[in-house]
Amino acid sequence: MSATRSAAPASGHGDGPAQPATALRSPALSGRVRVPGDKSVSHRALIFGLFAEGITRITGLLEGEDVLNTAKACAALGARVTRRGPGDWEVEGAGADGLSSPAAPLDFGNSGTGVRLMMGAVAGQDVTATFDGDASLRRRPMKRVLDPLTAMGVEIVDSAEGGRLPLTLRGSDKTKAITYETPMPSAQVKSAVLLAGLGALGETVVIEREATRDHTERMLAHFGADVRVEPHGTHGRRIALKGRPTLVAAPVDVPADPSSAAFPLVAALIVPGSDVTLTDVMMNPLRTGLITTLLEMGASIEVVAERTEGGERVADLRVRHSRLKGVEVPPERAPAMIDEYPVLAVAAAFAEGVTAMRGLSELRVKESDRLAAVADGLAACGVAHEVVGDDLLVTGAATVKGGGPVATHMDHRIAMSFLVLGLASEEGVSVDDVAFIATSFPTFMPMMRGLGAVIS
Repeated sequence: MSATRSAAPASGHGDGPAQPATALRSPALSGRVRVPGDKSVSHRALIFGLFAEGITRITGLLEGEDVLNTAKACAALGARVTRRGPGDWEVEGAGADGLSSPAAPLDFGNSGTGVRLMMGAVAGQDVTATFDGDASLRRRPMKRVLDPLTAMGVEIVDSAEGGRLPLTLRGSDKTKAITYETPMPSAQVKSAVLLAGLGALGETVVIEREATRDHTERMLAHFGADVRVEPHGTHGRRIALKGRPTLVAAPVDVPADPSSAAFPLVAALIVPGSDVTLTDVMMNPLRTGLITTLLEMGASIEVVAERTEGGERVADLRVRHSRLKGVEVPPERAPAMIDEYPVLAVAAAFAEGVTAMRGLSELRVKESDRLAAVADGLAACGVAHEVVGDDLLVTGAATVKGGGPVATHMDHRIAMSFLVLGLASEEGVSVDDVAFIATSFPTFMPMMRGLGAVIS
């Protein structure tokens, strides 16, 4: 696949037929695998390549639908984006002032990250662009990003009710630098403001009370921007970016995605006799909340060959079947594992005692209301649980009935999580649609089968 300046946007699965699947109780899983490249880093590598002068070479890029839609958006905004081989891409940047208004709406399919980051990218440019997505993305709130962007001078030309997609923004090359304290922990909001700050005169500052994943800050520095990160309060940070930098193309080697690694990792923990090694997994401390929690639960996870590649810490993880116990997961850990709570709930279903996951309000505004979707899935599989406000309490058992069908609500992580549960349950688990798994982990089914999982 090669994207050019005139590449058409891709459509998601929103109108396609459902693809149900069933995972059955499986024999011991074993093998050594590398999950696809990190989705967060892949999105950002393409976007920074768009802004940079020169050619950015990206290796290990995640070739899921979400990231491919970001690649097409970059091409539509003026970059030359070329696929050289599997995971091997080049972006010839448009430069700081070279972005052009796209001829057609930018379709981000199912990707909240792609659309919100690209809104920030457009904000500091003399560009008008329409943003759209599938039925699921059209339901997701955009106001949290639009509020700071309009404060910086972006004009909302048109939008659906409640500031939802489809919406049209008119950016400005006279963007105002602001100091913005994020009202909730959100790497997407922080990143959108910082990307808008690239076009602003002066210093753009983002203050977060709870530190969120820092790939944008790392990549700003990697491409030559003047960015400073300082502690703020007990758990937060203050990020300051000097506007109008000249970004210079730099190579990006994308590590394996810890959010994708979570699925075979938990599967190995709950399927008796399993012994699986996951290679090259990103170990950024702001992304390892799930590993921290599972270790507290008694998981056998051995961190091997820890090293630094492309500015990120990576390691191999050897994971073996374990007897897990319930733990208290504090709310301040949520930003470091926000995408992993559905599969953590699966691990908790097999743990002795109660696992209490606190402060999960952010789950309500993901691809689905993930908190409700997880609770409904647990109920369909006979797992004792309770939702109290924004907390999820799961009571584990030695054996889990399974069953279904689990409603995935067009959410890839719900689909993968409950297929994993099926691998260790008495009756297996069926889910209503696995089509959306392609947005983040297109090789999930064959990889899991290669480890020994029985999924039909």
